[in-house]
Amino acid sequence: MLIWIPVDGVDEKHSKVTKVANAQKWALVDFDEGEVKSIRFFDKREDYSDWVDFIILENKFETYIDYMNEGMMVLCVREEESIEDIIEAFKFKELDEVGL
Repeated sequence: MLIWIPVDGVDEKHSKVTKVANAQKWALVDFDEGEVKSIRFFDKREDYSDWVDFIILENKFETYIDYMNEGMMVLCVREEESIEDIIEAFKFKELDEVGL
């Protein structure tokens, strides 16, 4: 499955989740069978046009309806910041669901 995360840079280890409006890059995480297969970075989310399953936002107050309309499940972090920590929380279902 594919997961979008708006981040503040292109370093897999040190980039942190950020608000969508402040995102310098978009991390696209390919997560399958309980592990990260790859992480690719894009300047804009629109630069990748295939199906993405999830988007993980910095907080539940972000505008999320457009992502839901695209068919993505919208989650938000609790205290996690790094991509690694976010994916670890995702793996153990420790992220909060955002929705109507």
